[in-house]
Amino acid sequence: MTPKELKKWRADNGYTQVTLAKALSVIPITVSRWERGVREIPKFLHLALKYLELKGGETINKGHENENEKGG
Repeated sequence: MTPKELKKWRADNGYTQVTLAKALSVIPITVSRWERGVREIPKFLHLALKYLELKGGETINKGHENENEKGG
């Protein structure tokens, strides 16, 4: 996957750099570096993106629900 392909995937699937970073459990600057070609995109990233496609926004929402339950 190229930086351009990653950026297009993210836009097509409605993720910001921040929300994609949260879904992948990385910091937002990592997504930015991948998209700018500063850091090599992991070869397995396409698998994680496919998973996110299949799950939709569910993965992100579940993470926030669990955090709220712990705090309340």
